[in-house]
Amino acid sequence: MLSLEDLFVVALVWGIVIILAWFLSRYLLTVFTGAKSRLDRFFLPIENFIYFLAGVDSTEKMGWKEYFKALFYLNIAQAVLAFFILMFQQNLPLNPMHYPGMSWSLAFNTVLSFSSNTNLQHYNGETTLSYLSQMSAIQFLQFTSAATGLAAGVAVLRGFAGKAKTIGNFYFDYVRSLTRVLLPLTFVATIVLIALGVPQSLGGYSSIPTLQRDAYEILYKGPIASLVSIMQLGTNGGGYFGANSAYPLQNPTQISDFFEIGLMMFIPTSILFLFGRMVGDNREGRTLFLAAYVIYGIDLLLAFLPATQIGRGMEVRFGSTASVFWTVTTTAFTTGSVNASLSAFNPVVILTGFFGMLIQAAPGGKGVGAMYLLMYIIVTIFLVGLMAGRTPEYLGIKIEGRDVKLAVAAFLTHPIIILVPTVVAFVIGAEKTIGLTTNSIGFTKVFYEYTTAAANNGSDFLGASANTVFFNVTTGVVMWLGRFLPMLFMLAIADSVAIRKRTPSQGLKTGNLSFVIILVVSIFILTVLTFFPFLVLGPILQFLQGFKTGFGGVVLGL
Repeated sequence: MLSLEDLFVVALVWGIVIILAWFLSRYLLTVFTGAKSRLDRFFLPIENFIYFLAGVDSTEKMGWKEYFKALFYLNIAQAVLAFFILMFQQNLPLNPMHYPGMSWSLAFNTVLSFSSNTNLQHYNGETTLSYLSQMSAIQFLQFTSAATGLAAGVAVLRGFAGKAKTIGNFYFDYVRSLTRVLLPLTFVATIVLIALGVPQSLGGYSSIPTLQRDAYEILYKGPIASLVSIMQLGTNGGGYFGANSAYPLQNPTQISDFFEIGLMMFIPTSILFLFGRMVGDNREGRTLFLAAYVIYGIDLLLAFLPATQIGRGMEVRFGSTASVFWTVTTTAFTTGSVNASLSAFNPVVILTGFFGMLIQAAPGGKGVGAMYLLMYIIVTIFLVGLMAGRTPEYLGIKIEGRDVKLAVAAFLTHPIIILVPTVVAFVIGAEKTIGLTTNSIGFTKVFYEYTTAAANNGSDFLGASANTVFFNVTTGVVMWLGRFLPMLFMLAIADSVAIRKRTPSQGLKTGNLSFVIILVVSIFILTVLTFFPFLVLGPILQFLQGFKTGFGGVVLGL
């Protein structure tokens, strides 16, 4: 049962994040509109030098095709570079533990995972990766994938705002995402994490004698604080350790736990407010914020119901409230980090995690979550227009048939790339190769694996046990399709509406509470209708089976 003290902690984290995100949105408006700033003196020479080295023009206006090509090709190049680092890390410096290179399928999965901002890990980092790999492959891709998502999201918002008559320039958005947003914020977050007890070292692992004679415990340490800061701020989720933030050195105390939760909420929340500032009407940003946080709040309430509290086997280092709060948040913001084993949770808590990943806009990852919300708004306005017999409009723009088709294509990408490989995995018996059965528990774990891959979330049940060629390749492909296809469709819509004539809105008012309710209901209906049969076969069936056996607190994996 959620106590008043627990409720106060959740409300405090929410309140601090929302207030700071509101102020950050003002700064982001300056960053991405190119408005003059006192920081230009420091950042402009650095950025201009980067443009010079790359041989790109940051002032050129790009159409959606040019924007997407630049985005996609750069991510391919970054993934290839990281692939070779992981494959040949045994021949590279900063490998005091002398770890061998990854297999081709694991390296393939890892680079597609981290370059797509998913951070699904089929390996345990502390026993697999050298310091160089952790920094130049893993942390490098965490920065670049976060910048890619932020740039794409801002481009879509810019197109819908319509003031610039363009979606912008990818290189401008990407470089500024790195230099003016991610690097400064992660630097501050890293200092705070070090102060809270998270290690930052390149000195190699240590052996510590235990109370047993001739017995030693290996103390895994390394550049952990810097990785944790970008993994949470960039909604990446991939940890230094296989146990992620359930491991004491990555998340030492209750204070660090709530600080890391706040980090993953920070930038995605600010993007919702940024939209209102870019449009010039804070009510529109408020609509995105309320819709996202209402869904997020419903998930939290469902997870905190007494009947859904965690059963036996729960990791109690942070307690049930902090662990449930983290799990719902990490799936709602598509971060994917964990502070407790997913197998210890009641199926209803896992169900709320599914909702966050299937919706992807509650509030979703930085940039991409707001992009998905705009996709849902287009579909909702179209459906309401059909029922009312009016031409759908949004922000004074007439929504055309092409817009709706592209939005539906973006929406349908998700179920296709989740459901098809899930079915294929069971048809060929891939679950048996990693020790799973075809009961509701096994189905939930495989279904969750492809859901977390498609949603670019990365939290999963399988971990290193999924290090097989089949799961490495299929989840890798799903992660990139789930990342770049929706971006492609939404950039095309944004580019089209950016130059479209705008008139005073005469259709459905989208800046009021009534539309927020309509939008939330529409999102839930679309998600439930699409995925309900699969959810019934997984967490819902397991929860019902738990009651049938007389134990309502059944947990996954027991």
